Amino acid sequence: MTAAGPPVVCSARACRAHATSAVVWRNPRLHTEGRRKVWTACPEHRDSLRDFVDLRGFLIEVIPVEHLDPTRDG
Repeated sequence: MTAAGPPVVCSARACRAHATSAVVWRNPRLHTEGRRKVWTACPEHRDSLRDFVDLRGFLIEVIPVEHLDPTRDG
């Protein structure tokens, strides 16, 4: 998920735009403490994806896509 890999696209339904942000989240009822799920987001969908998981109390952080660690996130 870096510049060296394939292009990263937005996770929003039907959006194929280039993703610039990563919405990192975890549902504590389903995922173990160290587990991190990631939705990638284009600038247009960043806030709506972030707000969706934040409203449920699942948001961990929002970071630039290039800061994702493929060995940890996903």
